[in-house]
Amino acid sequence: MPPDAFAARAHLTERMDEPASYEQFRDCLRDLAKVNRTVLGYRPTLEWLRQFAGPHAAPLHIVDVGCGGGDTLRQIELWARREHLPVRLTGIDLSPHAARAARELVGSDTAIEFVTTDAFEWHANTPVDLAISALFTHHLTDAEIVRFLRWMEQTAVRGWFINDLSRGRVSYYGFALLARLMRWHPFVVHDGPVSIRRSFQPEDWQQYVAAAGLNPETVRIAPAWPGRLCVGRVK
Repeated sequence: MPPDAFAARAHLTERMDEPASYEQFRDCLRDLAKVNRTVLGYRPTLEWLRQFAGPHAAPLHIVDVGCGGGDTLRQIELWARREHLPVRLTGIDLSPHAARAARELVGSDTAIEFVTTDAFEWHANTPVDLAISALFTHHLTDAEIVRFLRWMEQTAVRGWFINDLSRGRVSYYGFALLARLMRWHPFVVHDGPVSIRRSFQPEDWQQYVAAAGLNPETVRIAPAWPGRLCVGRVK
């Protein structure tokens, strides 16, 4: 790997972004949930959500964009039950396989609604309190990320949170080794390191926030161990 390989986002393709059978897509999502459990990938999102919980907390409508197999929303649902927090959970994904796979992987003991659509064309029938995404934005172009930030700002009444990857050598080589040792799905073995090269450093998010016209003093950009870089705003 050349010394400057991580200086900027790489323009690479992931197998998850290419046509695949339903079975391939579902099995990949199943192993991605295993990845998230192994590397504590849900923790940053759940920690951010805790500020909206409490004995007298208002019900929340939470929308997850690029929800994939629904594993993040399922973790939120289980957390909300423990907190006795009333929530309405909506997962949005453009893939024609995602909603079917999510319903299969999450199971029947859920009230999560999965919708197949482009988030930019989706209109909620009730106000959205919080908009979140996990491992989604690195699939977007720079211009799409700026548009997504504006969408989240306009859509979410109380705040938004992006949980994604941090670009760097340690994450890249560490995940490549872990994925092979764990014998995860071939898509995961290939896409994980590619995702890291497509992901972000803090200055990338600073530029996106500025381009979206947001006040940088109201947006928090922070790393989360291991290998995550998160961006959020509470209104």
